[in-house]
Amino acid sequence: MQTSSLVETVEQYCNQYPAPIRKRLAAIRRLVKELAPEATEKISYRMPYYALNGRLVYFAAHTHHIGVYPMPSAIKKFQSKLQPYVYAAGSIQFPHTAPFPLELIRAIIAFRVKENREKASKVSAKNARTAR
Repeated sequence: MQTSSLVETVEQYCNQYPAPIRKRLAAIRRLVKELAPEATEKISYRMPYYALNGRLVYFAAHTHHIGVYPMPSAIKKFQSKLQPYVYAAGSIQFPHTAPFPLELIRAIIAFRVKENREKASKVSAKNARTAR
């Protein structure tokens, strides 16, 4: 379902799809902005990408599903809840033909936000110790 046009913003990316898909993409975008308002939003690898103290999450529209790419740690953490979906080490496919599991996606994003903030905190603490 990827379009051939290159987009420069996440809003442009979402707006290029039909309404039902656009609604799902916009819902993921709202979740990220709610849970990590300070995250940087951009297009990377031709899909929406969010950075917060490193890579946070990617997502993309495909012909038959919405792909969410939350990094392998999140897949491992939520593996038992991902059983109804096709997933791999770093990706999850949410079919267009099934109800969209926003609460699961919310939990995955919240986990990634917490994980990245904790990593950043540890790095800051380490840097403070070495600066002494």
